[in-house]
Amino acid sequence: MSANFFSIDSLKKPSGIHLLLFLIGLLFLLAVGISFWGEKGAGLQGLLAYLLFPLIICAVLSAGLGYWVVPLLLQFKASQIIQEDGPQAHLKKVGTPTMGGIFFLPISLAIAVIGSGFDGNVVAVGLATLGYLAIGWYDDWQILRQQSNKGIAPKTKLFLQIIVAVLFCLWVLLTQPASITTVQLFANLALPLGFLFWLVAVFALVAESNATNLTDGVDGLAAGTCALAFLGMGGLTQTTFPALTFFCACLSGGCLGFVVHNRNPAKVFMGDTGSLALGGALGAVGILSGNLWGLLVVSGIFLAESLSVIAQVSYYKATKGPDGKGKRLFKMAPLHHHLELSGWAETQIVGLFYCINAILAGLAIILS
Repeated sequence: MSANFFSIDSLKKPSGIHLLLFLIGLLFLLAVGISFWGEKGAGLQGLLAYLLFPLIICAVLSAGLGYWVVPLLLQFKASQIIQEDGPQAHLKKVGTPTMGGIFFLPISLAIAVIGSGFDGNVVAVGLATLGYLAIGWYDDWQILRQQSNKGIAPKTKLFLQIIVAVLFCLWVLLTQPASITTVQLFANLALPLGFLFWLVAVFALVAESNATNLTDGVDGLAAGTCALAFLGMGGLTQTTFPALTFFCACLSGGCLGFVVHNRNPAKVFMGDTGSLALGGALGAVGILSGNLWGLLVVSGIFLAESLSVIAQVSYYKATKGPDGKGKRLFKMAPLHHHLELSGWAETQIVGLFYCINAILAGLAIILS
């Protein structure tokens, strides 16, 4: 093997990506295994019952269901509207059905709720997820109905997201101990936030939902990174909220099953129906389990995507001249579009982001 195999240039080669993905994935699974088998773990039985079995079952069911639903979406002409000002390579995706979140999320949520014995925390997180799914579905429906990319007015969409976040946080306030307002940073370091926790929690839920939505712009990207993020959150919650670990495993499996149909070239997109809901689910688990710091770590890719958009817009406004035009930090935001326009193939971007997210998820578990 050459010395420069793991250089940045090698990441653009499919063979390098595949091997690196395998190695990182193996390390990640070892980290999860250590988390369960170690002093804080639940043993091999817990690893199978709360992580591997629900993950595999949901992956198989969501993948199988897709073979029935995707043709139906095509039949109903629920096709994605492609932005003309986006990467020109995306124009060939015209006609690909969207709203894929309607098949892999409900089945994953149903198995999570039933398999956990209707655990109250799982039901609450599931309802929050459905709330964001409903917002995303309505946005997708408006886009299809109007045959434009506008959908719901941004302010209306944000207002609805905040409403769901406030209702969820209110439930947490009324049902959980006051100690939940203390955020665990590392194994022996915690930060008591008091009332400030609720403001941070609402922001985290809304921000996470929008961040995963921004990440959903390349075939297989959002689904795969969310699958890894859910595994990371599952590892963080397994000692204190095992039912939430089960929930995370179910949604991770659902995402993996969806990747079967969403991998490049995608046969279906998840749409806002899926991306908003996945972010909402991650945020809800982080809030309820007191793992907001861990949520930030496992969501590093989503954070980078969001920051790239904020930086792009801010810099453009700050450098706007008399002609009303400003300068851009990136060729296009979010970050994955910048990489596309810099010559990266979609599969190369996805491979790199998978690797990074796997490392972040494993790191969050090890440091917990």
